Amino acid sequence: MNRRGFLGSLALAAQTPDGRLPNRPKVPGTLTLRARRRAKGGAASEQTLEWPVARTAIIICDMWDTHTCGLSAHRVGLMAPRMNQVIGAARAHGVMIIHAPSDTMKFYEGTPHRVRMQQAARADSPFPIINRCPRVPDEEKNFPIDDSAGGCDDPIVKKFTGPPYPWTREHSAIEIVGYDGVSESGQEIFNFCKQEGIDKIALMGVHTNICILNRGFGARQMTQLGFEVVLARDLTDAMYDPGTRPFVSHTRGTELVIEHIETMWCPSILSADLTRAKA
Repeated sequence: MNRRGFLGSLALAAQTPDGRLPNRPKVPGTLTLRARRRAKGGAASEQTLEWPVARTAIIICDMWDTHTCGLSAHRVGLMAPRMNQVIGAARAHGVMIIHAPSDTMKFYEGTPHRVRMQQAARADSPFPIINRCPRVPDEEKNFPIDDSAGGCDDPIVKKFTGPPYPWTREHSAIEIVGYDGVSESGQEIFNFCKQEGIDKIALMGVHTNICILNRGFGARQMTQLGFEVVLARDLTDAMYDPGTRPFVSHTRGTELVIEHIETMWCPSILSADLTRAKA
């Protein structure tokens, strides 16, 4: 047995008398989030959100160990240590941390963090929860960047026809510990949140224009399911090639997608707001 499997077996041995893994204690405390929204005309405004930590989860979207696009993988590697600091502080305040590295569940099979999400009873949803939510027609027509060719900004883009994909796990700089959960399923995450009384979601990770919006646990579906959602705008990155419309820098391309999300789906925050809580 490898070290990961051994540690998992120890945690599973600590199950509650009914055979279930313990979940994070619900503690007092409130996050104060400065949330930025944007009107359809482009004007931004801020409001202050007060989120109880007991009702809040952070979902880390597709922060993989590698990628088909080299520059994308490079930016993820730069982002991961800061993301780990943020979730470490939020976790210590009592926020639930859900790791969602899609297509890698085999790596986490049998671990307590994976089992914790699987053991939540199925909850009734207002509509069937799907794995990918496509852009709505109005959104597709007015999307701020052209990512039709995939959005990779490598000097020479390698053709990739997968799956299988090259990623195998979440980036190793992001720790999965304690009461954290691991899932790629919108239904599982919905089940767990309903079970634990979580109705507020902070999204971070990649890619802003694709998985942050499209995944079953992404901004579109979670908003439509009735969750209050925010995007950590300093801990995300788009798949955008500056050689395509609107011919701006990669950073500006990501900002345009964030502004689109602020207009159509949910506000954004700075991740530092997740690191402080009022007792």
